[in-house]
Amino acid sequence: MARRRRGRPVDGILILDKPLGVSSNRALQMVKRLYGAAKAGHTGSLDPLASGVLPLCFGEATKFSQFLLDADKAYQSTFVLGVATATGDAEGEVLTTSDASHITEADVCQALEAFRGEIEQVPSMFSAIKQDGQPLYKLARQGIEVERKARKVVIKQLELRAFRGGDRPEVDIYLECSKGTYVRSIAEDLGRVLGSGAHVGALRRTRAGPFSIADSVSMTMLEALKSNGQMAEMDALLLPADTALSGLPLVRLTESGGYYIRQGQPVQVPNAPSDGMVRVALETGEFLGIGEILDDGRVAPRRLIVTAR
Repeated sequence: MARRRRGRPVDGILILDKPLGVSSNRALQMVKRLYGAAKAGHTGSLDPLASGVLPLCFGEATKFSQFLLDADKAYQSTFVLGVATATGDAEGEVLTTSDASHITEADVCQALEAFRGEIEQVPSMFSAIKQDGQPLYKLARQGIEVERKARKVVIKQLELRAFRGGDRPEVDIYLECSKGTYVRSIAEDLGRVLGSGAHVGALRRTRAGPFSIADSVSMTMLEALKSNGQMAEMDALLLPADTALSGLPLVRLTESGGYYIRQGQPVQVPNAPSDGMVRVALETGEFLGIGEILDDGRVAPRRLIVTAR
């Protein structure tokens, strides 16, 4: 007999502004407890040293978390030149230092050109990528280094927002990128190009898929609402599950079509796209889940939500 989940049924997506110094999983568990939720998951790790947008999925919304995991991201970051660290960030052991006062803003602008578009990155040993089932960062903390294959990522936008010179110049950048991009690797590679070494001094995720900082809620706000017993206000902060799927075309079904697709049967939908994945909803607006267009033009169910009926 399956073990019954403890907690109340909570469905939807919360856009958390993750605080500094907290891991993504720790943030998830804190919010899950605040909501008293039975089921929750995050949509890809955000380093403890980073703050910003971390979508958390509750209940039926967890079925669509992969779409947010695969989505593009945006970051604001400060790179510190002249200091290379073991982890590529401010928390790591300092490996090398150099006087980088000769580096100019023009030098940085020129060097950044090489990082735009499709590039190859060698993931940091302090990333969450798994090798034989073990996250690389766990191996790194044991003093073990393994060979990592370069991975292709796409840097869609890379802007220099500010430059502060000196023997340890600071570079503020804005970055839009595909999934799997490691900002610390860009900082380290930039330091190599400039011959100075570099690391990430500060990092903030400003967007994940369709969600931005403007959509986010702070941990402090959630804790205040919880302490005041304002559960209805907390629940009102949850976004519908289909907001994670805004990039997919929408098809609407009649009540009859909705019945059959809930039974796992493909249905014909007038004016549907010719191929690919689609959002599926009733004509009343009720969201049903994700479907896929078959070769014969029918819509087949692929991932449906369960609703009390």
